[in-house]
Amino acid sequence: MGYRNQTTMTADNIAAVFTLATASERTIHASWYDDARAAAIAIADATALPLETVVGVIAALSPNNRWERNLVDAENVCRTFVADPESAESVKVCTYGKMLTKAIQILKCSEPEQIPGILNGRKITAFYHCIMGDKGHVCVDGHAYSIWIGDRLTMKQVPNIGKKLYQTITDDYVQASYIINARYNLNLKPYQIQSITWNTWKRIHNV
Repeated sequence: MGYRNQTTMTADNIAAVFTLATASERTIHASWYDDARAAAIAIADATALPLETVVGVIAALSPNNRWERNLVDAENVCRTFVADPESAESVKVCTYGKMLTKAIQILKCSEPEQIPGILNGRKITAFYHCIMGDKGHVCVDGHAYSIWIGDRLTMKQVPNIGKKLYQTITDDYVQASYIINARYNLNLKPYQIQSITWNTWKRIHNV
């Protein structure tokens, strides 16, 4: 994906929210995914598991799970699996049971390139890629959609974000990164723009 000569209104919406971020928000939230990757590396080092596997487990256990608890759950599942694979299925996690099943499938997988297919959800797959540092991916949720459309929506008002729409939004976050980087002489990746604007949006709207 490259810079488009004609910017979109929705990419401009993203860039507009970025201008409302404070200096500290830009610094702190630009490093969020790097910090997440560092946390995954620590778990990988402690368990001798591949980084891709640990990040896959984190992504699998992320739905409806607070980030701090997400990391605790991921480390517990990884450590238990390494010690006794059979007992990993009974580890208590703060997400849906089917997501624990996916996490265990990832732990059993010997081919890292198969992990996105096991995750098999647009948002959690993008979450995986963002933590891994893949700059062509963006984690799109209801807040990211609201930023993109330029209007504060409740989660009930956010439409189902299908494959085509998800890619369009992702492309516009990529486009917004070009706009912002050119405007401020920065070198931010699209997922960093998403993290900064997401947190800024929540602060502005007190959500």
